[in-house]
Amino acid sequence: MTTQAPFAIAITMGDPAGIGPEIICRALAGMAAADRASTLLVGDIATFSRAAQLIDADLAFQSLDDTQATPSGHEIAVAQVDNVLATPIPDGEISAAAGEMAYRCVERAVKLVQAGRAGVIVTAPLNKAALHAAERYYDGHTGMLASLTGAPASFMLLASETLSTIHVSTHVSLKEAIQRVTVERIEGTAKAGHEHLRQLGLATPRIAVAGLNPHCGEGGIFGDEDERIIRPAVEALQRAGYEVQGPISADTVFYRASRGEFDLVVAQYHDQGHIPVKLIAFDTTVNVSLGLPIRRTSVDHGTAFDIAWQGKADAVNMNAAIAYAWQLARSVPLG
Repeated sequence: MTTQAPFAIAITMGDPAGIGPEIICRALAGMAAADRASTLLVGDIATFSRAAQLIDADLAFQSLDDTQATPSGHEIAVAQVDNVLATPIPDGEISAAAGEMAYRCVERAVKLVQAGRAGVIVTAPLNKAALHAAERYYDGHTGMLASLTGAPASFMLLASETLSTIHVSTHVSLKEAIQRVTVERIEGTAKAGHEHLRQLGLATPRIAVAGLNPHCGEGGIFGDEDERIIRPAVEALQRAGYEVQGPISADTVFYRASRGEFDLVVAQYHDQGHIPVKLIAFDTTVNVSLGLPIRRTSVDHGTAFDIAWQGKADAVNMNAAIAYAWQLARSVPLG
């Protein structure tokens, strides 16, 4: 393992009103004792204990503040995060208190990684409306992590065994997403994806860049961004030695990638990349943040308030996010 942190991974609780605590406990219940001993939770012990009881899991928790030693495989270490607003957090509902706790969990996890206490962050889902209610005005985890770490740019990678995409823009309006299609951003996105795949052991990643307009603009009939912006970016990458093709029409590029022609697709905006990946691998897609001075994976779903705290949520996606985090901890040197 390349990371020297006492805890290989740190899992944030997410919004405590959602399914985060439950899916974390389900994942922990299926872990080997040695893996649990290398896992740190960031959140509220009482909430995790309640979730473990809900799913009838034999899990015990120990505050990281009580001991700096790594607990045994049965006792799971928790970096305690309190409800500082001291208002009730109703299950399955948006609240400022829950949004603030979710934010503080991520903030604490970042500090622990920066201090060398943990290696890779795994995030359970948070709710953007709850974040905003707490006056934490972020568009999600990726932007929050960029702000907390001072990173000039960050990129969202959706990784699955069949199809992986990295996005030029994510949580912005479609109008703004078009404005963010620039040569610099496309080059930066492709380079971040290339470097990540290289770190995972792929010697020469094959990257496809999706077009923006239908049929890549059809020679300017449907817009000129593909020829005016995207093609020059691809050509610059090719001159720099990257194995990149594009622009390729979005109605074929994801099919070609899913058949093994490409290792990664650069999507120009959120839905262009999310829809095909979720269609193909909804339960096992992992959200990975690139371009940051820390490493982070996440589930690729929301807080599911409609089934929260009912014992109905499964941990398939959380297990996938944790497995990817372990892969990073074992194969990707920090920095």
